[in-house]
Amino acid sequence: MKTDSNIYFIKLNDILFLRTVIAVLAAFIITAVNFAHADIYKYVDKEGVLHLTNTPTDHNAKYVMILREKRILFQPNLDVNKYDGLITKAANKFKLDSALIKAVIKAESNFNHRAVSRVGAQGLMQLMPKTASDLKVEDSFHPEKNIEGGARYLRYLLNTYKGDLTLALAAYNAGEKAVAKYNYNVPPYRETQNYVKRVYSFYKSYSNQ
Repeated sequence: MKTDSNIYFIKLNDILFLRTVIAVLAAFIITAVNFAHADIYKYVDKEGVLHLTNTPTDHNAKYVMILREKRILFQPNLDVNKYDGLITKAANKFKLDSALIKAVIKAESNFNHRAVSRVGAQGLMQLMPKTASDLKVEDSFHPEKNIEGGARYLRYLLNTYKGDLTLALAAYNAGEKAVAKYNYNVPPYRETQNYVKRVYSFYKSYSNQ
């Protein structure tokens, strides 16, 4: 009977948990309909309290994705020129081509300043919380701060790889350790290889405008 009771208790908790999740997700759907990435994550703190969020910002929490939103790749009212002024400002500050920054933004977030990836990268240039902290970006969802932080990081990577844009983009996507692991070549990850190609394609397109 003890075993049965324990099993029933777990099942009861599961039911209550699911009901809670459904209620909270309903609220998220209402408030996050304009997000390009409204994945929902959970974590349990040291006191056993369950937390649900679509913006995993606690560096010490072990987030688990419980709902992945269907990606909307086409946005009919997308304004690709909305952040041109901020992009130009950052490009001038870090001696970068504004078309390159714009291409990275397009590939990373499709110009959605509230975007959050499945691994927790945030904002227009999809800065990971640790990277944002290192770059002194206090709010990754603030367009100007995010663009400046992303541009600073791009400049750092270009300097690190002596102007090799391909390696800089590969590191932006997969990390410096991954590039080093494969003898300073683009890592054989499909996502990274496709990412580099996409950025180059967008870069060419924006350069011709």
